[in-house]
Amino acid sequence: MDTLPVIDAPNWYETIHMSDGVTLIHEPWIKPFFRCNIWHVRGRDRDLLFDTGLGHFSLRRHVPLVSERKLVCVASHTHFDHIGCHHEFPDRCVHPAEAEILADPRNEWTVADRYATDEMFDGMPEGWDTARYHILPAPAGRLLEQGDVVDLGDRAFEVIHTPGHSPGGIALYERKTGVLLSGDIIYDGPLIDDVYHSDIDDYLATLLRMRDLDVSVVHGGHFPSFGKVRYRQLVDEYLSQKRLAGCHLPRNQ
Repeated sequence: MDTLPVIDAPNWYETIHMSDGVTLIHEPWIKPFFRCNIWHVRGRDRDLLFDTGLGHFSLRRHVPLVSERKLVCVASHTHFDHIGCHHEFPDRCVHPAEAEILADPRNEWTVADRYATDEMFDGMPEGWDTARYHILPAPAGRLLEQGDVVDLGDRAFEVIHTPGHSPGGIALYERKTGVLLSGDIIYDGPLIDDVYHSDIDDYLATLLRMRDLDVSVVHGGHFPSFGKVRYRQLVDEYLSQKRLAGCHLPRNQ
């Protein structure tokens, strides 16, 4: 087996400007299945940071964008690949169902014990040691529930509670533009519904509720962004797969 290149902190993150003031920050040396999409949204009064990645290297120190202005940091959910740098940002938000995990992110609760291994990487982060990896506590100052709003001044993102992948999953939806930051409930890749606190019935109910959302672009927790047609396809593919597997769906589906 070839030895992986060792990547230092200044070369770990990549920043890609999308449209509508949205920027993707990611860790390109992590394989796509494990690589969290970190979303930054520019607002008039404050910026939004949705998820913070693995946390091995400081996001604040190596991505200037996240330290330029006042910023609210939201956790789509509390799996390790999404909350690694939350402790670096004082204004932190999470759904109540996972607030305890964010405040006490034990490896067995963040699924780091299952997934955070050397196998994640295409390039090895300098100083990485699987046995010593852990996330620092980051208690939330605000709990976000269904219908709450994250207000950036000129932009408003509505909270959609998305249980299924995990009990406290949330997506953020900007109604006036159709931008959906979906977290891990829907993205263009294999959806995960079998970790310790996943619930397939909740997953089905969440996607049925979100299916007709008027989206223009979906920025998921993993893999590339996509539009309305692909969004509906992905939702319907999951529902169809579960129907074939014998899962119960409402009769009108």
